[in-house]
This record gives sequence, structure tokens and C-alpha cells, in this order.
Amino acid sequence: MRKKAGVPFYIFLSIFIFVTMFPFLWVFLTSIKPPIEIFSGFNWFTSNPTMDNYQSAVETRPLFRYIGNSLVVATLTTVLAISVASLAAYALTRLPIKFKGTILGIVLAAAMFPQVAIISPIFNLVQGLGLRNSYMGLVIPYITISLPLAIWILATFFQKIPFELEESAKLDGASPFQTFRKIIFPLAAPGVFTTAILVFIAAWNEYLFALVINPDDSWRTVPVGLSFYQSQFTIPWGDITAATVLVTIPIVIIVLIFQRRIVAGLTSGSVKE
Repeated sequence: MRKKAGVPFYIFLSIFIFVTMFPFLWVFLTSIKPPIEIFSGFNWFTSNPTMDNYQSAVETRPLFRYIGNSLVVATLTTVLAISVASLAAYALTRLPIKFKGTILGIVLAAAMFPQVAIISPIFNLVQGLGLRNSYMGLVIPYITISLPLAIWILATFFQKIPFELEESAKLDGASPFQTFRKIIFPLAAPGVFTTAILVFIAAWNEYLFALVINPDDSWRTVPVGLSFYQSQFTIPWGDITAATVLVTIPIVIIVLIFQRRIVAGLTSGSVKE
């Protein structure tokens, strides 16, 4: 018999949701305040809500250009990283390869490198290839960061798929690639979606590489573009908060669309069979 949650549980849940949502809630409330109220003192709500900050955020800087750049870079990074990582993870977990544990350990260690430690060689590589101020100039370092972690995460999902299914496919004459494409990959779809979302959000939020490799205003991504709203003498909090709300909307839409697959991927294997 299931025991119903009591009042303390709902109080704790309400506090938790409020604390979690407070930063975005405060940003939204600030974005609709007139500039004079933003600097006048602490107050939750405004009596004169306005959309001037949103208009100024779009007109002051090429915000939609920044969003488009981030969408292209994050999408290319996700597609390339997941394509390569799924094949690598399948080979490391299902095929007879020696020193699998050592290889996965090296892959995990590569994911731990701080960005500051690798930015110099990657910058020289991108500059030597003539890819500064381009989409591929950012996709290359983003794959360098996301690929090891994607391989490690996908390997855990592939390991949970029964080997009997693969052996049955071999008896039917399927090649290793056919087995991966028709059996292993579809069964690991929740994990693939979860990994893809994590890679996309990581590429969307990345700042250091985007600042160094794509300094031209027309090639800036969202995190770098937002940092250039402030000038030497003023910080337009109204414009910044309005731009922050606008750039958060694509991520919220993507998470809502793939919500069920993300939850399925995160909870996959949590129940012992």
C-alpha cells in the first residue's frame, strides 16, 4: 500500500522549485521593468511593465544572428559527435578489441582536460587551417571536448543491451555494421537522445573557445554576444535580461519536445531486472 505524501513534502517541493527557478524568474521580472525601476531599488514587480528592453536588445546588437550562429554550431557539433561516438562506443563495447578498459580510461581522461590547457594548440590548429570566424572553426574544438564524454556515456547504454540479440543477428548473416544500425542503435535510442541533448546544451553554452576563435561580431555565438552588451561606462541590465530570456527560449523548446526521451534515457537501467 502506497503512503500519500504529507504537507511537509509539498512545502519542501515548493521551496525547491522556487529556489531552482528563482534566477530565471528574477531575470524575466527584470526584463519587463523600465530602466529607472531597475536601478531605483529592490522590488519584485513593476507597476509599469514594458517591452522596450526586448526591442532595445534586438536593435542594439544582432541578437538573432548570435542565436542563428549558436544553433548552427551546436547542431553540427551534436550530429558529428553523436555519429562518431556511437560507432566508437559500439566498437569498444561489442566487438572483440583488446585493452577496452584502458582505451575507455584514456577516453575518460581526455574528457577531463580543462579548456585553458588545450586552447593554445587548438587555436594554432584552427588559425593554420584558416577557419577562424567560421562555423567549422568552433565545431572542431567543440567535438574535441564533447566526443570523449559522448563515447563514455553511450558505452554504458550499449553495454546494457543483451548480447543474445547480437548473436541472433550474426546467425542470420548480418554484418557488424548491419547489427549496429538495425538492432543496437534503435535499442539505445533513449541514451542517444540524452547524450545528444547534453552535447547540444554544452555547445550552446560554451564561451571560451567562441570568444577566442570567432571574435568577429557577425560570427559570435550567444554567450559571447551577451557579454558585449555592456560598454565601458554602462551595463544595460534591461537589455541583457531581455536578451537572456530570448536566448533561453530555444533550449526550453528543445527540452520540452524531447522531454519523454530525455527522461527515458536518464532512467534507463535504473530498475534491476
